[in-house]
Amino acid sequence: MTDMELATLVPDPLEEVAPPRRQHGAAAWAVWLARRLGLALLTLWLVSVLVFLATAALGDPVRAILGRDYNSNPGRVAQLEAQLNADDSLVSRYFSWLGGLLSGDPGTSLANQRPVWEQISSSVVNSAVLVLLAAAVMIPLAFVVAMISVHYRRRRPDTVIQTILLAMAGLPEFVIGVLLIALFATTVFHVLPAVTISSPNGHPWDNPKAMVLPTLTLVLWVAPYVSRIVRASLLEVIDSDYVELARLKGIPEKVVMRKHALLNAIVPGIQVIALQLAFLAGGVVIVETLFAYPGIGRLLVDSVRNHDVPMVQALSMIIASVYVVVNLVADLLSILLTPRARTAISS
Repeated sequence: MTDMELATLVPDPLEEVAPPRRQHGAAAWAVWLARRLGLALLTLWLVSVLVFLATAALGDPVRAILGRDYNSNPGRVAQLEAQLNADDSLVSRYFSWLGGLLSGDPGTSLANQRPVWEQISSSVVNSAVLVLLAAAVMIPLAFVVAMISVHYRRRRPDTVIQTILLAMAGLPEFVIGVLLIALFATTVFHVLPAVTISSPNGHPWDNPKAMVLPTLTLVLWVAPYVSRIVRASLLEVIDSDYVELARLKGIPEKVVMRKHALLNAIVPGIQVIALQLAFLAGGVVIVETLFAYPGIGRLLVDSVRNHDVPMVQALSMIIASVYVVVNLVADLLSILLTPRARTAISS
């Protein structure tokens, strides 16, 4: 796939998010925001239906939890069935679960009989720190690599950079993680811990070295794709008429790249970064499991293994909410950074 084909994958913010020209000024912004929030809430509701039906279709969770003790422990069976409202209809159980979710009470864990939110709150914070740290490294790195590649386009450095990026883009996150562990924690060097170990009342970032490999894995997983998209956008912008006019006026190339090309390539970059940040929310499941990082990814894997339905449902909804919120913020930033889109809304 060429860079220009990659660039076509990025939606035009005007086509995707700009509302029709019916209102003016603040009213138009309010209508646009209300419509986007409505679509976000509708998406989350559909996700909640799919999550509930998917977990319900897995079979009897009580039998899966108790295993051989299912027939020999009727008291425990009755307790779990009452907790899951097993005698109610599927629709009644869904609305009961949805009501608890909206009120901030996603239920009680079947594995240890503790409130779900009490167990996942610290994991949510740990995962958020990991994703934000990876994003803080990945975003400037991807833009710098793209700008260097564009500066040397059609020359050997550009070819080398694109070959490396393409090779890295084809590696799954667990392969990158295993290679980093082999390089920095086991076989070659012994400078970083292979797993993240934190005290029960502490946080992973209390030991900064433990954060390096999980963060680097996420960065190397998403940065190549973002860099290639930004490079394609930059190439399209620097070949435009207004950039050529800026060069003819004698403006230095660094200024042309920074003030003219880069600013106009930011909007497609924002859309790609939003998609990659959403992928990070799902990618942490594998990365956290690989490095034993105490986040929602590792907790989700453990909950699936333990057939803990309330935990799986709550964690799935958190990950889906991250997807929706990140894309909503990306749409808003795209509008704010595109004068033509702002004019389309307010006019």
